[in-house]
Amino acid sequence: MTKIIFLDAAGTLFDVRGSVGEVYAQLAKNFGVTVKSEDLNAAFYQSFASASPMTFPGIEAAKIPQLEFDWWLAVSAKAFQIAGVFHQFSDYPKFFAELYAHFATAEPWFVYPDVLPALNKWQQQGIELAVVSNFDSRLYPVLKALNLAEYFTSVTISTEVGAAKPQPEIFTAALQKHNCTAENVWHIGDSFKADYCGAKAAGLQAIWLNRQQEKVAESKLPLTETQLDQCSSLDYLTF
Repeated sequence: MTKIIFLDAAGTLFDVRGSVGEVYAQLAKNFGVTVKSEDLNAAFYQSFASASPMTFPGIEAAKIPQLEFDWWLAVSAKAFQIAGVFHQFSDYPKFFAELYAHFATAEPWFVYPDVLPALNKWQQQGIELAVVSNFDSRLYPVLKALNLAEYFTSVTISTEVGAAKPQPEIFTAALQKHNCTAENVWHIGDSFKADYCGAKAAGLQAIWLNRQQEKVAESKLPLTETQLDQCSSLDYLTF
């Protein structure tokens, strides 16, 4: 019987209400900046995709929060630049400080409806639960604000490890916290590459939580796989 399950955070346990573009645009309006949320959302994902991984290997823990802040400052600023409205801000650092703090609260997030029933069921079965995420250190207050923190015995994030999924080091760091071997642990996440392929490559059992019903070409499957373990909801998963 499975005794430990690792889960991804954003996109798996919870997600942004509406879209990132909507949240950004609404807060920007308070600073006198008007932009279409659809344009800003597309610009955000373009900026995010072009950014280097949010990892800071070899950096002492006390410096990580500022590096996370600076990383997101650059990503968000580029998004507004791509959307063509960055010049409208009279004080972008002040705006960003509010934006960054906003995403550390429960307000911009919602918990997927299948999450709490699944977590309660697994907890009642005596399964140990943990989070493995490429989120930053704001994940701790977000989990608490969303009433999810109590379910997890550990949280492992990329900025603290110095490696991001799909790199195996982040999974290894999480395994070490639980004193267990990879083959006895399941990892569930919404990213095919970061969560499914990353966990499999690190030796874990894996399930792709394919909430958006994305299609993946067989050529992209791990060479050892003949069938992809996936689901669109946590409702029917049993271990």
